[in-house]
Amino acid sequence: MNCERWQAMLRGLGVPPETDTYSRLESAYAQKHRAYHTPRHIDECLSLLDEFNHLTAYPAEVECALWFHDAIYEPMSNSNEERSANWAAEFGGRVGVPSESVARIRAHIMATRHVALPVDDDSRLVVDIDLAILGADPSRYDEFEHDVRREYRWVPGIVYRSKRAAILQSFLNRPRIYHSEPAYERFEGNARTNLSGAIQTLVRKS
Repeated sequence: MNCERWQAMLRGLGVPPETDTYSRLESAYAQKHRAYHTPRHIDECLSLLDEFNHLTAYPAEVECALWFHDAIYEPMSNSNEERSANWAAEFGGRVGVPSESVARIRAHIMATRHVALPVDDDSRLVVDIDLAILGADPSRYDEFEHDVRREYRWVPGIVYRSKRAAILQSFLNRPRIYHSEPAYERFEGNARTNLSGAIQTLVRKS
């Protein structure tokens, strides 16, 4: 995360420079209870967007959604995405982002709930980028699993392992995890290998 990139994204949205929200986002992603949903995650998402930017219809909107998609993150809450989307919408409305752009940004963030197939190509790309960690190399994926467990350290082990295995299995049960062809080709095989291995480990420890 860096302020220069933030300002470039704002220019892409056609709005003036603004630093207060950047500072608030920086503080949010640095909260002590976070282990995975940190500035590193946002940096990894933005770096991948640079590679996939040619796939976007509205690149600045996609980038804005990635900046905000985990802005609110409380492990015990099931409204994180909605609250993050609302923050993005409030910000967009305040700085003069056109209402149709705000609506698309909000929809992109809500798509990261991963409960339904996104209907918009840009939303699908946001989801693919958010889930790219599932297809990371094995050492990075293991680090991801360790960090997620740290974020849920308050959950008893037997409960966590059961629920985590179910979540991972839900991704494996999909016909495909990634929607865009570049993401599918790059991450799908690794993701299925990583998920299968993680589930086996969780079940073995239960």
